[in-house]
Amino acid sequence: MAVQEAEQCDTCAHGAREGHRRAVAEFLAKRDELAAGEGLPAGVAHSPGASRQWVSDELTQSARTVAGLDQAVAASRLGRVRLRSLAVVWGCCAALVLTQTATAIGAGWTATRTAGLLAALVVAGALTGAAHAHRDRGGLLAALTGEDHRLSTSRTVAAAWLLVVCGAVLHLGFLLAGASAGARRDRLTEGMGVPAGGGLLCVLALVCAIAVGVRRIVAVRVAGLRLQKMRADRPRAADLFCDDSGRAAFADTQYMLINAAVVALALTGLARAPERLPHLPWGLVLLVALSAATYLAGKYAEGGRPVVMSVVRAREAGDLDGPIRTGDDIEVRGTGFVPPGADRPDLLAKLVVRFGAVHVHVPLIPVPGGFANPADTLLTVPVPVEVEPGKIDVQVVTAAGVASNRCLIEVTD
Repeated sequence: MAVQEAEQCDTCAHGAREGHRRAVAEFLAKRDELAAGEGLPAGVAHSPGASRQWVSDELTQSARTVAGLDQAVAASRLGRVRLRSLAVVWGCCAALVLTQTATAIGAGWTATRTAGLLAALVVAGALTGAAHAHRDRGGLLAALTGEDHRLSTSRTVAAAWLLVVCGAVLHLGFLLAGASAGARRDRLTEGMGVPAGGGLLCVLALVCAIAVGVRRIVAVRVAGLRLQKMRADRPRAADLFCDDSGRAAFADTQYMLINAAVVALALTGLARAPERLPHLPWGLVLLVALSAATYLAGKYAEGGRPVVMSVVRAREAGDLDGPIRTGDDIEVRGTGFVPPGADRPDLLAKLVVRFGAVHVHVPLIPVPGGFANPADTLLTVPVPVEVEPGKIDVQVVTAAGVASNRCLIEVTD
């Protein structure tokens, strides 16, 4: 019912969201029902292995349905984000007009105020055009979103500094165009020189280099199978402060906070001295550099490929100890089996354990509130009947497509 409703309302954002909520509720109810041992067909209830496989297949199919609805909801959200971001841009312009008007009472309107408003309108117009050109990708978010469909901290910081520099240069350019006296033109030209804006230009070069460098580091590490990256369903504001798993990241948080503070100081300097580029003391430039180095080191230290440490025969209460045989359950112990951001049920169902040339999908084992299998450090799978007795390699392939090391086990008759 939820799927049919979403298909009928594919052009209606409210219908897509309502269908998605119902599908999620149905999935959670089914998971908890199966975790309690209810709803099993009579044909598989007598066999633990068959019932577990049936439960896993049912949950996998339902998870894929929910994932399909996630994409429809994400597309509708991107359209709303584009409009809201433009509303913020033009709202800032309106606030600037009101502030300029209020402060001009008594002091009078000056050429500096006109230049500031013209610079703001030019920047807002450019941002509006860019948002329209990328309206299918979230408007202004398109330039700030990485290949993994998450908001990029490095791109956001670089974009903030780029807007500050562009606004300041446009402001000085309009002042220079309207200046008539030679002394004023010389003063404005001197205010755009290296002694006045050297710190600002160094910070801009640094954050832009960090944005390019981080993209290169991530791409190289993903291609070298040293980093597992999963695509997010949509960009979120929390991506600026969190890692791919949604946990707060120290490197990202400190990089955002320090740059936000220095950007605010630069804007204050431009407001107090509007005839020169914002002056940044070299101590603040060094602070931004240290923050950028910490952020870069944090990105380089992230992630890792899956590692199989050991494989043992699973034993339930009352079972006898013994070697691994065909049909037995085994426990694959290690780390990195569930990459950050891959904890959704449809992605958990993509985990595969290879027994030589035989591929076995890791079954989903539900428990109230979640899943007992698979886990990031432990996978439980049955040894398939196609595996011949003897020594064989076991390998894990994660949802990100990264394969682990091989672990040798021996299967007996």
